Amino acid sequence: MQEPNKVVCGMIMIASFSLLTVNAMAAGAKKPPTDKQLIASAMSAAPAKVAKGSTVVAMEADGKMRTLRQGTNGFTCMPDNPATPGPDPMCMDKNAMEWAHAWIGHKPPTAGKVGFMYMLSGGTDASNTDPYAAKPDAKNNWIKTGPHVMIVGADASFYDMYPKSAKPDTSVPYVMWAGTPYQHLMAPVK
Repeated sequence: MQEPNKVVCGMIMIASFSLLTVNAMAAGAKKPPTDKQLIASAMSAAPAKVAKGSTVVAMEADGKMRTLRQGTNGFTCMPDNPATPGPDPMCMDKNAMEWAHAWIGHKPPTAGKVGFMYMLSGGTDASNTDPYAAKPDAKNNWIKTGPHVMIVGADASFYDMYPKSAKPDTSVPYVMWAGTPYQHLMAPVK
């Protein structure tokens, strides 16, 4: 079980959020959350039965990942990053972690290796068109999403039946990062 956590170290939190988190902590933005608070935040990303058996990892102020709790069900959950504009805890299966690792490494993900992610607390920190946008600007279509799940790594034809708009209606399923190797389905959960 240690290898998947090492994969996480090199992916989502480090590539997307480490600079924001380190800068916020260095600036004394607020007292870092306790492990108990981090675990509760991470567990809010998925249904209780999934969250209960998940591995929970969190980023340290130095940018390194730390396992807060070892899981048993193959899912890994991460707490909200306080440096981002809104809630963003997430929980993903092994295939979704591999997909994310490819995204972070600027490598093509394995086609047809479908992965599943939960973000039941929503997210407000992503460009709908640029997989590598770090902050909102006039051209990158930054969006706010409510509670949702994501399907990643499906064959390109899977995404053809869903809307691919730069400014999507987030109340219905839509494709994020359409036309890139990292396109994925965003499906709202109510």
